[in-house]
Amino acid sequence: MTPDEQSLLAAWRAGDVQAGQALFRRHYGGLSRFFRSKAGDAAHELTQATFLACVEGRAAIRATSSFRAYLYGVARNILYDHYRGKSRTRELLEFGEVSCEDLSPGLAGVHAREQELELLLRAMRRIPVNAQILLELYYWERMTAREIGEVLGVPEGTVRTRIRDAKQHVEAQIARLARSPELAESTVMGFDTWAERLRQLVARD
Repeated sequence: MTPDEQSLLAAWRAGDVQAGQALFRRHYGGLSRFFRSKAGDAAHELTQATFLACVEGRAAIRATSSFRAYLYGVARNILYDHYRGKSRTRELLEFGEVSCEDLSPGLAGVHAREQELELLLRAMRRIPVNAQILLELYYWERMTAREIGEVLGVPEGTVRTRIRDAKQHVEAQIARLARSPELAESTVMGFDTWAERLRQLVARD
């Protein structure tokens, strides 16, 4: 956290409502994007639920911890609860195996004109939910491996390994879904660029 954000967090934990609102304004766009890519039209509701959960649990946030990591850790649990609530077999959901496309087919309102963007969007939604979250935190929210480790509750080295594995998952889906080898190659070779473009697309739509 920046010194400014540390001050806001300390003030909020001490009861300053405006400081809490300032923190939420800083992270609203990213949090909305987090849910938009995985839960579509339910994004606004889930974003509000996450902020409410943070308000109710703010005493548990250590002053020295990353507020952003805490926030996305809560968001991940809210997303899991959302999917469990929609599933008839909620106790059997394994987020390391099931994908967003399995749980919520299609992504209403997000449309990509470029073939690479459309392909990457489809591929991202077909990898396990946990892998999609990992890549979005890394490429979209620009979190460090250490921060992501806080979100997931795993060591930094484990995060780096999982990022590599998740990217391989995406590349495999790209190869399977692409209409041509050339399209697959251009998407994979320009992965960082297309990931950033997709971030902007999901935030805008």
